[in-house]
Amino acid sequence: MLSSVQALLAEHAELQTQLSEASVHANPVLAKKLNRRYAELNAIVSAYHLVNEMQSDLDAAKDMAKEDESFADEVPAMEEKLHEATEKLRRLLIPRDPDDGRDVIMEIKAGEGGAESALFAADLFRMYIQYANSKGWKTEILDKNESDLGGYKDVQIAIKGKSADPAEGVWAHLKYEGGVHRVQRVPVTETQGRIHTSAAGVLVFPEVDAPEELEIAANEIRVDVFRSSGPGGQSVNTTDSAVRLTHIPTGIVVSMQNEKSQLQNREAAMRVLRARLLAAQQEALEAQLSAARKSQVKSVDRSERIRTYNFPENRIADHRTGYKAYNLDQVMDGALEPVVQSAIQADEEARLAALGESE
Repeated sequence: MLSSVQALLAEHAELQTQLSEASVHANPVLAKKLNRRYAELNAIVSAYHLVNEMQSDLDAAKDMAKEDESFADEVPAMEEKLHEATEKLRRLLIPRDPDDGRDVIMEIKAGEGGAESALFAADLFRMYIQYANSKGWKTEILDKNESDLGGYKDVQIAIKGKSADPAEGVWAHLKYEGGVHRVQRVPVTETQGRIHTSAAGVLVFPEVDAPEELEIAANEIRVDVFRSSGPGGQSVNTTDSAVRLTHIPTGIVVSMQNEKSQLQNREAAMRVLRARLLAAQQEALEAQLSAARKSQVKSVDRSERIRTYNFPENRIADHRTGYKAYNLDQVMDGALEPVVQSAIQADEEARLAALGESE
């Protein structure tokens, strides 16, 4: 562990030098990347210095205990604190997902269950918005396709963080949300009070920091324009303001109709397209995908659920981590942090185990 820390200390010092250079800040993409890495290393450097200080204090206490037994009483507590600090440093040394500091684009789609699924998709949307607000993150609706009863057939939102520290990043917290979310409750459309099961799907992509980070040639995109439609399929615009972008090499299609301006819809579609292309490129390049990306499903199928929301029992259960709690009403109001932390901790444990096997 010591050798890896020394290399990171040297990298931290080098980054400090680089970030003092005006040329670096003339390139916003590079500056943002270096700042993220510097913030990540700051935590490691601080933890490393704390371990050294605590080790020195412990050694001093042991030496003094040889002459004065009263100091020996302090040793067990100091050893316990040193163990905790060392464990924290060890966890910080786990290789972090390089996208953890990125903002995200999230898509929530209705799946099985018809009108009830669309209503649940709207509930998930509100849950994530309130969770983002509790973290001090900014949210922006990029596009939405409403159902007749006020739910969402499909809604896309951008979520922007406020910290350069990857540990506090939006992707670091929300990447585990990708997958199928199952709901069990009595639908508002049900007259006989029977509990129904339906599903909604969530897709999460790390957002590209700036257009120049991932350039797309004009001849690689086919642009189609059409009139926006609202619930029930009726036209809500008399001009062709909605935009559909097709990335010809990959076949990825993105449609936007939320704004009245064709230009605004095109810009929003490009943001989503870049995010999807970034995710596709990383998946193609990485030999071993993270557990978070593996969990994301491209189809909304009830059998591939990652989480169940049981309203009659006020219960939420995550099927990947084993997390279970009976405060679903609070979770739906944005108190999602314990659920998210269960996924983060499970991921950390898996990566710690992998490190142990490789040592």
